[in-house]
Amino acid sequence: MRIYRVGQITAYIKELLDSDELLRDLWLEGEISNWRAYPSGHVYFTLKDGEAAINCVIWRAHAARLSFKPRDGDAVLAHGYVSMYEARGTCQLYVDELQKAGAGVLALELERLKKKLEAEGLFDASRKRPLPRFPRRLGVVTSPAGAAWRDICRVLSRRYPLVEVVLAPSAVQGAEAPAQLIAALHLLAQRGDVDVILIARGGGSIEDLWAFNDEQLARAIAACPKPVITGVGHEIDFTIADLVADVRAPTPSAAAEIAVPDCEELRESVDQLTEALLGSMRHVLDRAWRDLHHAKEALRRASPQGMVNRRRQRLDELQRAMVLALRNSLALRRAHLQGLEGRLRPLSPQGTLERGYALVAKRRTGAIVRSVREAPPGEPLRVRVADGEFAARSEEARLGPEVT
Repeated sequence: MRIYRVGQITAYIKELLDSDELLRDLWLEGEISNWRAYPSGHVYFTLKDGEAAINCVIWRAHAARLSFKPRDGDAVLAHGYVSMYEARGTCQLYVDELQKAGAGVLALELERLKKKLEAEGLFDASRKRPLPRFPRRLGVVTSPAGAAWRDICRVLSRRYPLVEVVLAPSAVQGAEAPAQLIAALHLLAQRGDVDVILIARGGGSIEDLWAFNDEQLARAIAACPKPVITGVGHEIDFTIADLVADVRAPTPSAAAEIAVPDCEELRESVDQLTEALLGSMRHVLDRAWRDLHHAKEALRRASPQGMVNRRRQRLDELQRAMVLALRNSLALRRAHLQGLEGRLRPLSPQGTLERGYALVAKRRTGAIVRSVREAPPGEPLRVRVADGEFAARSEEARLGPEVT
């Protein structure tokens, strides 16, 4: 027979408890009893239900992070691990997180699902798709009787009346809501004319919004071929659907504003772009005119027209010089001829006639009479003098004394 010491057994029990997977990470639900906070900052209490009780301890670091001030009788959820306090030989729950029961159960489930989907990459920013800038058709999943639908329509009509809205009605809370939300989402996703889908509902408690924390809805949003915007609850509300969606808006109205552009801003942008375009066109035209002017000036300088004009002017000058030279030459020649004429005139027949001589010719034949023998008496004659001629007749022919 082997005999053990108490410390050996408590150590053995502690080792068993510390190696148990269930006891190393668990949540316990129960009621607080005998809550005692010590000056050291550590807290000791008992967690009990109708069947049993367990001693609990919260170390100072964890106690400082509690989100509420627990009191005896509070129903809570306590997270931690079970181990042996060897000095007293008792099992204790070492608590590192404490939440109120009820909402706390939902919060735990929400946290569990968050971790699961995050590990699968459904929240990754890399898989988020950009929204179309100018959607032609917007699909909306919401309750047609809710204020969210009216807010969405009001915002869209004011902000971008060009968009066509397709409503896929669905319950937005209750046990049937997740299935209806998924069916409405699939209906819109199958349409080829829907550019973006908006899932929305107004604010409420965590229980009211719980349909939007449904795992299957989250997977449907992630698998949707169209970009999805969520506008669920108020600004402080955050659901699994918001984390999976391509864009999360704090409210349904904000989701509508994100989904479409502002027509007033578009008008201002068009006006600014128009003015910028006109300015650019004016700048381009001014630069083109300057370039054209410079090109014309360069062409003018390089053009042969200048040389042609200069040659033409030179030709005109040469022509004028030639005419002048010709005129001078003619004048000189005329003067020379006139001089020769003046010298020859006295020697010409006319000059002889002007000195008193006459030219006698036979009237019948016109032959010049050079001798008296050629003009016998009765010969009709024509006598030419300096200023004309007249008829005559030979009456007597007589030779000069020197003629024999």
